[in-house]
Amino acid sequence: MSLLTRRGGLSFLASAAAFAAAPQLTAAAGLGVFQHGVASGDPAEDSVVLWTRVTTPQPEVEVVCEVATDPDFSEIVWSRRLVAAAERDHTVKAVPDGLKPGAVHHYRFHALGETSPAGRARTLPAGRLDSLGLAVASCANYALGAFTTYEAIAQDDAVDFVLHTGDYIYEYGDALMRQSNFYVRPCDPPGETLTLSDYRRRHAIYKRDPQLQRMHAAHVLIALWDDHEFANDTWVGGAENHQPDTEGPWQNRREAALQAYFEWMPVRPAPAGALAEAGRAYRFGDLATLVTLETRLTGRAQPIDYRRVKDALQSAEDRQAFVERVLGDRNRTLLSERMASELAHALTTSVREQQPWRLIGNGTLMARTNTPDVRRAGLRPDDYPELQFLDQYTDLLWKADNGLPDDLGAWDGYAGARQGFYELCQRLEARDLLVLTGDSHRFWSNRLADDAGVPMGVELGTAGACFPSEFRMAQFRPELMTRLDALYTEANPEVRWNSSAACGYVRLSLGRDAAEAAFIAVDTTRAGPARPALLRRERILRQGGGLAFQDA
Repeated sequence: MSLLTRRGGLSFLASAAAFAAAPQLTAAAGLGVFQHGVASGDPAEDSVVLWTRVTTPQPEVEVVCEVATDPDFSEIVWSRRLVAAAERDHTVKAVPDGLKPGAVHHYRFHALGETSPAGRARTLPAGRLDSLGLAVASCANYALGAFTTYEAIAQDDAVDFVLHTGDYIYEYGDALMRQSNFYVRPCDPPGETLTLSDYRRRHAIYKRDPQLQRMHAAHVLIALWDDHEFANDTWVGGAENHQPDTEGPWQNRREAALQAYFEWMPVRPAPAGALAEAGRAYRFGDLATLVTLETRLTGRAQPIDYRRVKDALQSAEDRQAFVERVLGDRNRTLLSERMASELAHALTTSVREQQPWRLIGNGTLMARTNTPDVRRAGLRPDDYPELQFLDQYTDLLWKADNGLPDDLGAWDGYAGARQGFYELCQRLEARDLLVLTGDSHRFWSNRLADDAGVPMGVELGTAGACFPSEFRMAQFRPELMTRLDALYTEANPEVRWNSSAACGYVRLSLGRDAAEAAFIAVDTTRAGPARPALLRRERILRQGGGLAFQDA
């Protein structure tokens, strides 16, 4: 999800002229053959994916990967000779096996007489586990800010693994980004990403960022994609930001983006013919299971665009029928049958083995979030012309006047699929979901419930790592953002708290009986030392077969 649609984005960004231009940032100099750093990801109990890329004009280069138990590499426990080939954009993946569960290992690469920076990788723990720390990140737009959120995560000693819930890259071209006053540095390629070469270059400019490199070197990444790894509002058959008449078949663009993703991300190779099947489960000893959902390429029905239906929603009866029959249609799916089967298997095992926590890595907001009635609350466009601006492009006032969901790209736009998801979890006796979500560029602390009000768990939503909220992008005054955040909480029983004021990440600390979520804000307007600020803490208790927030 993003405000920057092909149809409205240029006017939206051009209107943001009230703030002074942000300082320009540049990519790392990146001299040598390891210009893109190292990364680890997709962990298992006895293995982990180790990644790097060799910068060379040669068609093939020999690369040696070493894994040691100490940072000085005096105790090397695994070593392999690999090949960096042009057909894989000279990216390299090593998957050492036979490693000790729950252990930290150090790794590095050698090629062309040079040695890469060293990275630190951790395998999944096995057996008894009393605590776990996860950082939850999402939505990093390279052009719109520094990656200080990633710097803060790299320095966070309480983090064991990083869950990235998607929008690791953005496909937008530089001309669009330059019209925002949040713009700080140019994209590469300068145009929108359409081809394999384009997506490879976009991944490459991200990986050259020194703050992102430090996060990858410090922590293991568990990644799922959302839409912008492909194009805005991706679904099974296309995307909002893809026009087949001028940009070619969607299938070609989708396959190019997938190939670049699997080349440039520290994820395990996909099964032949099943690149889009990205969801999987991670087991953290006897403490927790994390299931990452694929909700874009394999199961998502075409999103509904308010701009195409608003003229037909003239009466309260029309709007009620739209919510119940269209949004509530069980045939408008988000999960493929294969994804639902994998989810069911993982939850069944977790419940049977009485793990305390069942985590869901999720791309878009799951809680019900209707647009609050801003006029009744006294927020008038005459006093806040920013609201009228949003009415023109994202219809906030119209949605508010008619009591409609805020974002139809989120689970609210697939209410029938959400109810089906909850019913599946209920059959498996998993009504204690801890859902970890990105996409919205805002922080959220939500209670979850099905259509009958049966509690299903809680949701923690992270703000953008480096993409401001829609209210900040529209240059809302701070007092207006504060009022609107409060209204979203007041208008939605499932929303306990939300904030649109800052970028940052969520740190989740699990114990056996309780968890703590820290919502951490980071200034991304300029590069430099990360100075994270704690916005809020939430304590989550396991009780009565479910989850509940502990009130102060």
